[in-house]
Amino acid sequence: MDRVAIITGGSRGIGRAAALAAANRGYRVCIGYASNEAAAREVVGKIEASNGKAIAVRCDVASEDDILALFKAADDFGPLGALVNNAGVVDVSARLDDMSADRLHRMMTINIVGSMLCAREAVKRMSTRHGGQGGVIINLSSVAAKLGSPNTYVDYAASKGAIDTFTLGLAYEVANEGIRVAGIRPGLIDTDIHASGGEPDRAYRLAKNVPMQRVGTADEIANAIVWLMSDEASYVTGSILDVSGGR
Repeated sequence: MDRVAIITGGSRGIGRAAALAAANRGYRVCIGYASNEAAAREVVGKIEASNGKAIAVRCDVASEDDILALFKAADDFGPLGALVNNAGVVDVSARLDDMSADRLHRMMTINIVGSMLCAREAVKRMSTRHGGQGGVIINLSSVAAKLGSPNTYVDYAASKGAIDTFTLGLAYEVANEGIRVAGIRPGLIDTDIHASGGEPDRAYRLAKNVPMQRVGTADEIANAIVWLMSDEASYVTGSILDVSGGR
């Protein structure tokens, strides 16, 4: 396979695992990263050490210019076959009545607008309507979209609820243009996103609420992502898969 997979937020956590898994499936991988260049380069090096092909491009998905630059770099790398909209943020635990407008704008800009702009650029390249050869878009949601995350981050939960709706709408919009669109709702996963929200032990602290009584791994999410990207899921679109241990 010579097709490119763009993975935003690909330098760590679920994005890193997805980049490695996509490379193992034969994709050339274009890793978007917001700030941690060393981590992104490490992922590229790991892929190249296994005879894969990868590049890393700095991209803050809150910036349309950065997104355009990311897709331009991917264009130079090969034909686009997949987009994994993984980049996203949480914030410190708070009630809505303690949240600032700046926090809410940042959350929605990165988690929603950034994903939609990336998907827009992917559709322009993949859609048979635009002369493309089809492809797959995978949006990362969260079980927070179903649970609401009261007293912690209703803003994050709301942003992921929007991603669920966007996944469905876009899937129907481009279903007859060679593009499949699907979503993944991770549950409590062992990544450092919880630390960025000020609660590094959150996943393990809440594991008792998971029917399987454990947290998930980034690799378990990545396995679901690359399955949805593959021809094994060729009749799957508009679906949102919970990968959450039953939560």
